[in-house]
Amino acid sequence: MRFRLGVADFLLIFPAACLCLPAALAQLAPSTDAPPVSTAPAPQPEQPVAPTLRIRVNLVDLFFTVKDRSGTLVPHLTQEDCSVIEDQQSQTLKSFTAETSQPLTLGILLDTSGSQSRVLPREQQAASSFIERVLQPQDEAFLLSFDVNVDLLQDFTNSAPLLSAALNRAQINTAGGNGAAGIPGAGGGTVPSIGEPRGTLLYDALSEAAARKMTQETGRKALLLLTDGQDQGSRASLRDAIAAAQKSNLIVYVILIADRSLLGEFDSAPYTAMKKITEETGGRLIEVGSNVKKLDAAFQQIEDELRTQYLASYVSTNPKMDGSFRRISVSCRNDSLKVQVRKGYFALAAQY
Repeated sequence: MRFRLGVADFLLIFPAACLCLPAALAQLAPSTDAPPVSTAPAPQPEQPVAPTLRIRVNLVDLFFTVKDRSGTLVPHLTQEDCSVIEDQQSQTLKSFTAETSQPLTLGILLDTSGSQSRVLPREQQAASSFIERVLQPQDEAFLLSFDVNVDLLQDFTNSAPLLSAALNRAQINTAGGNGAAGIPGAGGGTVPSIGEPRGTLLYDALSEAAARKMTQETGRKALLLLTDGQDQGSRASLRDAIAAAQKSNLIVYVILIADRSLLGEFDSAPYTAMKKITEETGGRLIEVGSNVKKLDAAFQQIEDELRTQYLASYVSTNPKMDGSFRRISVSCRNDSLKVQVRKGYFALAAQY
């Protein structure tokens, strides 16, 4: 049987079809507001990050020189020739090398107080020659003067001409006055001395040079003091100065130079203090008075020692990094040779 649709029937069906069409199209076409569909592979689950393992090892480096009974430097020693004792416990050496060319960080501390007025020009000349001979391409040095203030005349540099120029700018200073805290270039200003007579801030200079200039340096580090050994007005004590040098692992050399005619009656206290500083840090005290020839010889001796050093390294049998002071002794060939080495170190925790 066939059905015929008339015009009236078509008009009734067409609106219904139109109403259904949008719904059908909506099911076939994506919405313009829908987020885009990604075809990238699904992300892999995050892997846990492995924790960083830090192992604190108390590795101790000892720089030292060795001399025979006549005072002659002894080269060519080996690990089997030397032994180390820390707090009465024998230590096992991990390495032993002759350090003739390892980079050197050097600080020169120049006494510019009134008592040095007659010897300063000669100090400047001898120190300039020393720097030109000692400073190698891998080395660096700084220059600091001390009197009623502590001033950084030249910050770290590898340039011998810059250091010599700074040496030549140094002047005797006996004036008073208050300065700002710190060393220029290492905090700014001069070391203050509040409520104390100001004269020669030797201990302050040593403490500031060690703590502010040398603490972050690594490898071979040495300070050279040119002074008459007199201290007046420092806030730091002799003990403070020695501790600062030891905490920075510094070797301290002192050339004791003075015009006795300006100092009056001989005072053994400066000599005793300077000798203690050098012995505790593994350096040496050389007294020259105002003798020009002895001054040149003193610089030459220090140069020779810096070029004939040994480095012995060991991991301490005491693992505690408690800040305590550990006493050290080094012997070579059953004490038949004289070893010049620091007396100990502070077991300070490593800074990360």
